[in-house]
Amino acid sequence: MSKVAVLGAGSWGTAFAMVLADAGNDVMIWARREEVAASINDRRENVDYLPGIELPRTISGTADPEQALSGADVVILAVPSQSLRANLPAFVPYLEPDSVLVSLMKGIELGTLERMSEVIQEVADVDAGRIAVVSGPNLAKEIARREPAASVVACADEDVVTMLQKRCHSPAFRPYTSVDVLGCELGGAYKNVVALCVGMAVGLGFGDNTTASLITRGLAETARLAMRLGANPLTLMGLAGLGDLVATCSSPLSRNRTFGEKLGLGMTVDEIYASTRQVAEGAKSCSSIRALAEKTGVEAPIAEHVDEVVAGRMTTSEMMEAFISRDPKAEMY
Repeated sequence: MSKVAVLGAGSWGTAFAMVLADAGNDVMIWARREEVAASINDRRENVDYLPGIELPRTISGTADPEQALSGADVVILAVPSQSLRANLPAFVPYLEPDSVLVSLMKGIELGTLERMSEVIQEVADVDAGRIAVVSGPNLAKEIARREPAASVVACADEDVVTMLQKRCHSPAFRPYTSVDVLGCELGGAYKNVVALCVGMAVGLGFGDNTTASLITRGLAETARLAMRLGANPLTLMGLAGLGDLVATCSSPLSRNRTFGEKLGLGMTVDEIYASTRQVAEGAKSCSSIRALAEKTGVEAPIAEHVDEVVAGRMTTSEMMEAFISRDPKAEMY
């Protein structure tokens, strides 16, 4: 049996560990806290992030990075995107020489404006052909309940991505392959910002016309930036683009949509952070996505206005008014 290390014991890391176990892999999850690793081993459950879900026997937990990575030919990175650079150096010394590194993270790094695969390549000093990403409509609780789902596994090396596809194809999880790492990562990061915006609209009491308009314009905004940076536009029409966007914007299980709803209801960012241990990546990445769009000369009103709200410089009502009052233009521009 092949060993996979999952670095990060949050809800998505744990759910994807279940996919890998169901696909026939021996999986070891690294948890930052000893008590989480003990819960995985002793109770067959991640009580903090996926309570009530029984974990397969082929999943084990540890708080020791060396133990997690020893013998693992595939390494899944599932830590919060903005903490990747700080966490990765602790893992690099224990990586197997030819291991493949797979990012589950969806964000753009603050300051550097780098995608997660770029951070991995820089810090771990590995070839781009050994770095892959997984992106798609994959809400963690539904994946953990083994509800049917599909996703995209992307890597510049076609042999590597085909190998990964086989390693995570389970009875309930269907992976498709792609070589467009850029498009998959941008779709995954941007949809969180759009979901924040949709959540704000829901919190303000607006209905389906408003949310559908925001989702559609959010997709157009994402595609403009992705294409300017060299992504395949068809990627944004697929699972890693439209699929992920619809799921994240529509589901009450979405952390980003829920975060936005709370903003729309009048809570402050600090109050929302204090109410949950889950990370809403869009709240962290909206400013870096806005900066990336500005750097590349792409108009990005949703990213811009969401950043203003999260920073406390604009209210959610003012944001919605600003969208409607923008100069009218052709849809395709």
